[in-house]
Amino acid sequence: MPSVDVVSKVELQALDNVINNVKREVSTRYDFKNITTEISYDKKTKRIHILSGDDWKVKAVTDMFIAQCLRQKIDPKCLDHQEIDATDQGTAKTDILIKEGIPKEMAQKMVKLIKSLKLKVQPAIQEDQVRITGKKIDDLQEAMQELRDADYDIPLQFVNMKR
Repeated sequence: MPSVDVVSKVELQALDNVINNVKREVSTRYDFKNITTEISYDKKTKRIHILSGDDWKVKAVTDMFIAQCLRQKIDPKCLDHQEIDATDQGTAKTDILIKEGIPKEMAQKMVKLIKSLKLKVQPAIQEDQVRITGKKIDDLQEAMQELRDADYDIPLQFVNMKR
């Protein structure tokens, strides 16, 4: 029986490429000359830490990060920006959290939307993803299109399509 999984994940290799590209771009920009700027990624907490000279420079690095994410096809909806804080050494810092997985409330809304379509498919919530099973691939594709058209605050990917 055909099925597809609806997930919200970030490709870690693409994210690593984004961080390296931003570091390279910062090192070549004249307005960051002689200013310590650090970008680090903690894989356990899924947190990107940005530290630079002042609020404006942290904002500029954040904008570079978002632009690189778009180039690497990482949806900025998966990024949760924290406020910029001034530190006691005369620098500023911020954190960007990576949001992965579909929250339970949002998964329930997706299931409700799919059931309201009256298609011959069966949605099921499995931890942080939604599995859609049906007899016809056309019904699955229609459910996928409706989910794409619905406005959720997270990026959705459709994986493990089985025929």
